[in-house]
Order: sequence, then structure tokens, then C-alpha cells
Amino acid sequence: MSTLYKEEVTTFPSDIEIARSTALEPITQIAAKVGIQEEYVIPYGKHMAKVPLDLISEEKIKQSNLILVTSITPTKAGIGKTTVSIGLALGLNKIGKKAVVALREPSLGPCFGMKGGAAGGGYAQVLPMENINLHFTGDFHAITSAHNMITALLDNYNYHNRGTDKVLKEVLWKRVLDVNDRNLRNITTGLGGSANGVPQESGFDITPASEIMAILCLSRDVEDLRRRIENILLGYKADGSMFTVKDLGVAGAITVLLKDALNPNLVQTTENTAAFVHGGPFANIAHGCNSVIATKMAMSHSEYVITEAGFGADLGAEKFFDIKCRKAGLNPKLTVIVVTAQGLKMHGGVSVNEIKQKNTAGIIQGLDNLKKHIENIRSYKQSIVIAFNKYNTDSEEEIEIIREFCKKHEVGFALNDAFAHGGEGARKFAELVVNTIEENPSQPLQFVYEDQDSIKVKVEKIAQKIYGAASVNFSSQALKKIKKIQETDMNTFSVCIAKTQYSFSADPKAYGVAHNFEFQISDIVINRGAEFIVVLAGDIMRMPGLPKEPQALHIDFQDGQIEGLS
Repeated sequence: MSTLYKEEVTTFPSDIEIARSTALEPITQIAAKVGIQEEYVIPYGKHMAKVPLDLISEEKIKQSNLILVTSITPTKAGIGKTTVSIGLALGLNKIGKKAVVALREPSLGPCFGMKGGAAGGGYAQVLPMENINLHFTGDFHAITSAHNMITALLDNYNYHNRGTDKVLKEVLWKRVLDVNDRNLRNITTGLGGSANGVPQESGFDITPASEIMAILCLSRDVEDLRRRIENILLGYKADGSMFTVKDLGVAGAITVLLKDALNPNLVQTTENTAAFVHGGPFANIAHGCNSVIATKMAMSHSEYVITEAGFGADLGAEKFFDIKCRKAGLNPKLTVIVVTAQGLKMHGGVSVNEIKQKNTAGIIQGLDNLKKHIENIRSYKQSIVIAFNKYNTDSEEEIEIIREFCKKHEVGFALNDAFAHGGEGARKFAELVVNTIEENPSQPLQFVYEDQDSIKVKVEKIAQKIYGAASVNFSSQALKKIKKIQETDMNTFSVCIAKTQYSFSADPKAYGVAHNFEFQISDIVINRGAEFIVVLAGDIMRMPGLPKEPQALHIDFQDGQIEGLS
């Protein structure tokens, strides 16, 4: 969002300029504002810290109001959920409520690829944004190291057991790297003679797609973390039985690598309020939510907690409800759906090159996409507020069309102008959220599928109920893996569908609302430790590539300052 805004209003300061102009408070003062004493703060410099898990209080969690921020199907420039999430927290604090935001950590891949940053925008950011967007407290490095340490230990096991019945017949575990690199999707390892390992085909996923990332984000505590690591499925033995990290005997070593990363990170907003930023799975290829631990930590220390789920509601919100909330026992009091005029126009058939121009017909046509998302969120028994993320090019006539649509469909509507005005720009938005929660809070979640449903049925229910598919077609490879799953306790796992973020279907160009399509499942990945099954739809890749002009071309270090992050 911030990049688009700067193109429209050239005199408006950049995100990084706003970040630099904000006087940061010591992190111990930020912690004190939410009741965390200095003795519990584990500082990473002056303005970042980790906090220990024993500060989580299940009793206080019950008294907190959790709010999910999701969106319509996004454009390639995004919709601005992070900015809206931070803005809502700022707005709630402006009206006298105690509110914090709980977000995911940015990945280096998109930061140096297309986005340039993911810490909010304008006057609704989490800070210090340069650190958060780059190496932060080292969580991503710890996850990458832990994942690849398992790979190295597994390769070593097979190398020393070659020629015996102990060697694995099939290896499932690959490598990860927090870089967009299409050349690493498919590789061959172990070349150069027997001293260099056993030759085999392998590949890399991006770190946000790592099962270790999912495990860290879903674990309750260090004991649960270790249990899940032990359960990771690495491959199959000669007799067809499963081979896990527990069989490899290294769960303790991997837990050691992750012990500090498991603690959630505490930072601050542009208005010096607390923010917990922890974990970073993508929603198109993973489950798209920040850590359960960070969400519960935030809820233990605040009256209102705002969190977001990646990409559109068909991806992020579905996984937030059906995976994270189901496993963690969470129930949001309200869901915010973020809308932009540009996004609606794109879904209304307007060319991407023309979506900044006034086009009421495109807005009207694109409202079908919003309607479908509203229907989906309501199916979970959630109360809804529509947040219109305002851009300088939006006309009052276009905004009024959306406002009337929301009135007709009996959902709250509010403008969010936190990008330009911080908490003041989200004051009325915050008031509407509070009033909606007090007058009509969400009911207990009604999930799309039941735990006892088969993996096939779970996929079919999501595809048909949430995406609008007429049918689901499973490849022979996917069916073969599902058959293996059915013979184990993994059949009760949740499913995590990996598909394009630009459409309800697996076709990234099917804008608006796709109807009566066949949803193609190409493959299955078993995340036994994370306790969900990743279902790959269409041509989705778990290792992104870089665009023709990556953002790295604009990132630089000049006169002691970082440039190019946004």
C-alpha cells in the first residue's frame, strides 16, 4: 500500500522517513505500558526485546478481545492489512482502550524481491522497521538453521548406512532458504564421488514454508515444540514404515537451536504502543498466521488484540480459523475485512493500469468479490466490519457505493486513514469495532470441516464452500499420498491448501469470483510435526522467484542510513 500511496502523493514522506522521525522509547518502557516488568525483558538492543513464555496467562486471555484482520482478494501491490491492523490498534488506544497488535515477521525474500518491507506503512508502522524487515532478532535464521541441520543429519545418516536396510527408501525432507531463488526449486545433491554424499534429487523451499516455521508458530511451549519436532516425517524405510526426527535421534539438538526463537518479540508502533511480532509463514504456501504464543502473550497483556492473516480471506482467514484457532482454542470477537477501491476495480474487470482512475462501474462489478468474502466469514459465525483503506485517488462517489453496499448487507463500514494520520485516522473505525463487539460479538467458531473428516473431504469442503469450486480433481500422486495418510492417525490433521493468492480458484487470472470450476490438486506434503497436510493446488511454488526488477536494486546503505525499504 505504501508504495502506491507515495506514487500518488509525491510530497508525502516515505515510510522510512516517517520511521526515522519517530522518537522511539526504550523497550523496557514499552513493556511497562502492558504490565511487563523490566526483569522479564530480554533486550535485543534498545528498542527490541523478547519476553519469556511464562508471562502468558490463560485467565487473562479469556478476558481479552481478539480481532482478526483479513481482506478481499489482493492485487499484486497488496491491500494494506498490516497498515490497517496497526492503525486499528492505534485508533483503539486513541479512544482510551488498551490495545496491542500481534503480527508476523517479514521475510527477506519478498523484502528484497517485490514488497520492500512488511512492517506497515505511513504513520501506522511497527518500529524499528529497518531491523524488523531485515534480520530482526534472528528468528528466521534460527528456523532456517534448524531445518537445514535436520537435512544435514539425515543425509549423514543415509551416507553412513548406505548398502544396509537402514537407509531410507524415500526421502521427503528438503532444504530451506529465506531468499527468493527459482534456481533452487529442484536440485541434485551428493555429486562428485562417494566421499561427497549419496547423489539424490532434492530442492529448496523458502523459509516461511518450512515445517519448522509452522511448528514454531503452532507450539504451546518448549515441550510441545520438542514433541512436534520429534514427529516430523523425514521419509520412509525399506519396509514402508515412517522415519521421523525421533528415529534420527536429534530432536533435542534441534530444540536447542530454537529455544530463543520460541520467545515472542516485543517492539513498538509509530505511536509508541506495544506490538508483538513473531513467526512468519506465508498464507499462499503455508498457514499464514503469527505464532500462537505471541497472540496469547498479547492477549495476556491487553484488552484488545489485533492480528492479521495473510492474503485474502479465502487463504489467511480460512487457515487462521480452521488451523490456528481450532488447535489453540481461540475465538475472535470480530473479523475486519479490508477493502480498497483499486482492489474492487481490478476484480470488476478494470485493467491494472487503470485502477487508480475513477470507475464506478468497476467498483460495482468488483463488489461480488467482497460479497463472497463476507459470506465466507459469516459461515464461521463471525461478526464483521468492513475497513475501507483510503487512498488519495479514491473518489467520494466510489466510497459511497461501497458504504451503501455494506449497509444493504448489514455489515459495519468505516474508513481507515491511519496511513496518513495514524491513530486519529482510525478513531471512528476503532469506535465501530468496539461498538460491534459490545453489541454483537462473534459466536463460537463453526469450522468448515470436522477433524474426523477424511483429508479428501476436508479439501473438498474448503474448495466448494470457501472457493466456490464445483468439484476437486486429485492427481494420481496426490491420491497415492492420501492413501498413505488414511492408514495413520494423520487422517485427523487439518489441511493447509497452497494456491495462488490472486483468485478464489487455482488460476491467478480468474479475478472477481470464480464459478463452477474444477479445483486441481497436484501434490500433497505431509507436515506431521505441524499436524496439518499441505495440499498443493495448480502450479503453486513453495520457493518464489524474483521479479524482473527486484526491490534489491533500490536498497542501499548511504551516509549511515538504509534506503529502499518501505
